[in-house]
Parts: sequence; C-alpha cells; structure tokens
Amino acid sequence: MPKTEITYEIVQQIGVLKENKSGWQRELNIVKWNNGKPKLDIRDWGPNHEKVGKGISLDFEEYNTLKAFLEEGDFTSLDE
Repeated sequence: MPKTEITYEIVQQIGVLKENKSGWQRELNIVKWNNGKPKLDIRDWGPNHEKVGKGISLDFEEYNTLKAFLEEGDFTSLDE
C-alpha cells in the first residue's frame, strides 16, 4: 500500500515553546493540514520546518474549550 503524503502550510507562526539541543523546536502555530481548515497546532519541527514531529492540532471549538480550562484551572502542581 503506497504511503499517503501529508501536506501542510504554516499560516501563522505564533511562537517557540522550547528548543532542544538538536535544533528541533516545539512551536505554537496555525497550520493547514492537507489543505483543510486552519488549526491551532502544537508540535515539534525540525530546522527550517523541513521535518515535522508528533503533535496536536485543535479546531476553533477545541481551542475555546482549552482556553477556558487554562483560564479557570489551578496548575500549581506543575511546578512541584
């Protein structure tokens, strides 16, 4: 079975969350995957966005739900 090529377009680069020693960066962007609707996307990218790692993409409804969780939540246990 032939491998399906995944296409992407970074519509808006929002920011780098973390960079590791090999040059890969965990980024927050708005990305169109396979010519679909733009989604908020958190994932690791290789240098110059030539390679892409695993991540998560959120549509607008999921973004709003996550935003509400983050605004209302207590995340102090992350700093233990």
